[in-house]
Amino acid sequence: MSLGQTPHRDRGQASVELALCLPLVCLLLCGVVQVAVVARGQLAVQLAAREAARAAAVSADPATAAALAAERAVTLRPLAVRVAQRGGTVTATVSYTDRTQAPLVGALLPDVTLTASVTMALEPP
Repeated sequence: MSLGQTPHRDRGQASVELALCLPLVCLLLCGVVQVAVVARGQLAVQLAAREAARAAAVSADPATAAALAAERAVTLRPLAVRVAQRGGTVTATVSYTDRTQAPLVGALLPDVTLTASVTMALEPP
């Protein structure tokens, strides 16, 4: 046998290794997709909290204005918006439960609750 040839017993080894590793690679890829979806959701919740706090800081009815501003800012539904006033500040807290729905991974991971809070100074309406 010359140097460049492989023995017959090694034929198909790469195919078997690929068949064994491919499900793990697919599961890992689905996990990466799910992490990206959760990260997108967290960014959207933070945006909604900023918009809610800004609306509450300049409104005569902070709770209603904050809820409307948060709903307008993002497409996530349902959002839970809480507003608290302390002294000269208003704090808006937005929560959203992100369902883990990526194939294979969604069944393994629980739903994730995303929360963001923003505090701003009150401004007279």
